[in-house]
Amino acid sequence: MNFEKLTKNELIQMLKGQQSLSEELLNEKEHLAVLDFAWPGNLGHWYWNIKSNEIRYNFMKMTALGYSLDEIPEYVTYQFFADKIHPEDYQRATDVMTKHLKGDTDVYEVEFRIRAKDGSYRWFYDRGKITQYDEDGSPLFLAGIVYDITEKKKVLQELEEKKKILVELSLTDELTGIYNHRTLIDQLMMLILDTDFMKHPFSIAMLDIDDFKKINDTHGHLFGDVVLHDISEILKNNIRDKDILGRYGGEEFMIIFRDTKEADAIKSANRIRRKIEANFFSQIQITISGGVKEYTGEKLEELIRSADMKLFQVKNNGKNQII
Repeated sequence: MNFEKLTKNELIQMLKGQQSLSEELLNEKEHLAVLDFAWPGNLGHWYWNIKSNEIRYNFMKMTALGYSLDEIPEYVTYQFFADKIHPEDYQRATDVMTKHLKGDTDVYEVEFRIRAKDGSYRWFYDRGKITQYDEDGSPLFLAGIVYDITEKKKVLQELEEKKKILVELSLTDELTGIYNHRTLIDQLMMLILDTDFMKHPFSIAMLDIDDFKKINDTHGHLFGDVVLHDISEILKNNIRDKDILGRYGGEEFMIIFRDTKEADAIKSANRIRRKIEANFFSQIQITISGGVKEYTGEKLEELIRSADMKLFQVKNNGKNQII
């Protein structure tokens, strides 16, 4: 800074700011006792003189962002760091600081991403508090502490992804990747409640692979698993997005046709049946049979039993049919 170009008043104001800053640094331990945490990633304290808009900070805050010591300015303004905050986090971080400056919160506390030298972003946890006010009660000085929580965020994200996988596994059948028995029942229960209230029709189709035991006995269980997987793919690719598909158990599947009357559900199930019949599995023709039932206000168990009874009837009538 060229001190010769400063006016007398500017020089006085700068010296007063430096004096205020020095006084505040002497009181650091007292004021930051409630702010400090024994967490990893501690990048040290920061101090903001609001009147002069000058910030002093531990240089670790900048080296964590990939800057070398000779690239780090000793004195910077609040905007120097604010301009590096991720665009998606900027408004939230600004709002948190504004609320604290207005006295709406006891402590300024926020997590945000900040741009590193190489253009990537790191996660910071920033916590501070007003420590000096002027005669009118306006904030003069803030002191705080900042942490690099990038690794913590990475671990949390990995845990969240694992949680999603576990939730998905609990909802789906491991072999086929479609809904499992429990999820089908849960979906039906919710749909019945919705239908009773909204009066939207739905129908279910219970589908069973014909002579599946013979397929397993002749070609082995590994081949049988491939058949189950491939048929589930055909089923999945031939229903609407709003329909619900699951493996009810063994070689039996269920399709829930939403907003569908029984006659239309039978047409859809027959179309799928023909697709499977036309698809040769390693030169072996496989067929399915099915029973379709529209929900008409009966209990859940009765609805499934009715569709199952129709399926049983098909099996006794020659298979490869939908009724």
